[in-house]
Amino acid sequence: MDVLSDVIGTMRLGRPALSLTVVDPLSEMAIPAFAGARFYVVTAGRIRVGDEALEPGDAVLFPHGTAHTVVNDTEVAARFLAGAHRLDQVRPHPLFQDLPPVVSSPARAERYPGLQASIELMRGELGEEMYGRDVVLPALLDVLLVHLIRAGLMEHAGPRTTGWCVALDDKVIARSLRAVHERPSDPWTVESLGAYAGLSRAAFARRFTAMVGQAPLTYLTWWRLTVAARLLQTTDVPLSVVAQRSGYGSAYAFANAFKREYGISAGRYRRHSRQKPLSAGSGPP
Repeated sequence: MDVLSDVIGTMRLGRPALSLTVVDPLSEMAIPAFAGARFYVVTAGRIRVGDEALEPGDAVLFPHGTAHTVVNDTEVAARFLAGAHRLDQVRPHPLFQDLPPVVSSPARAERYPGLQASIELMRGELGEEMYGRDVVLPALLDVLLVHLIRAGLMEHAGPRTTGWCVALDDKVIARSLRAVHERPSDPWTVESLGAYAGLSRAAFARRFTAMVGQAPLTYLTWWRLTVAARLLQTTDVPLSVVAQRSGYGSAYAFANAFKREYGISAGRYRRHSRQKPLSAGSGPP
C-alpha cells in the first residue's frame, strides 16, 4: 500500500458522512470544530466557507477540522456537498500535520482532473436514486478526500524544500518511505534504508531528517507502533504475532516499546479499544 493510503487508513475512524445542504439567501451557519477532516463542494450558487469564496465545482478541505462559518450573502439559495471523515486525533500522522489549515481547490479540470471527475460522479449519485448508492457514496468520499489532500500537498509544496509535501515527491525519500510502509517488519537500519534509496548512510539520514522532520529510525519506530496499535484494535492475533508484524524480534521488546510510546501495555490497549468501539463519522449540519 502506498504511503498516503496507509496514512488515511490508519487515521480514519468509522465511516465517512455526507450531506447535501441548502443555504438560504443572506444566511450564515457556524460550523464547530470537528475531530477529523471536513470538506465542501459547491453544486449551485455561491457561498463563503471561512475566508474562501466558492462557486459551483469549487471545493475546500479543512484537514484539521477547524471551526469556521458557511455564509451565503447573495439573494439566491446555494447548495453544497458536505463530507466529514473522523480521524484519530490522539496520534495524528505527521503528513496531516504538514497540511495547511485550509485547502482550497478551484474548479480547474486541467490541474485536478481526478478531483473534478470525482465531484461529478458524486453529484450524479446524489442526483438520482440509483441502485447501490449506499456502497458507492462512501467509496467516492474516500476518493474525494484523497484528491483534496493531493491538491493540498501540491499547492502547499510551492517553493518549499522540506516537509511531507516535498518528501512524497522526492524520488529518494519517497522510495524509502514506501519501503517502511510496505515492509515495516524488515530489519531496517539507516544504512540499509539509505542503500535501498540509493544514498550513503550519512547523506540519506540528513536528507530524510530535513524533509520528514524526524530521523529515519525515529519515524520507522513511530510507524511500526502505529501498525501495531491498528492490529491490536482490529484483530485478535496474539501479541507475539503483532510484535513480529510490526518489526520486533520478541514480544518482550515489543511490549516495552509499546508501553513507552502509549503509556499502557499492549494487552490493556487492546481491551480498552474493544470497550470503546471506533466512532462512526459525524456529518456536518
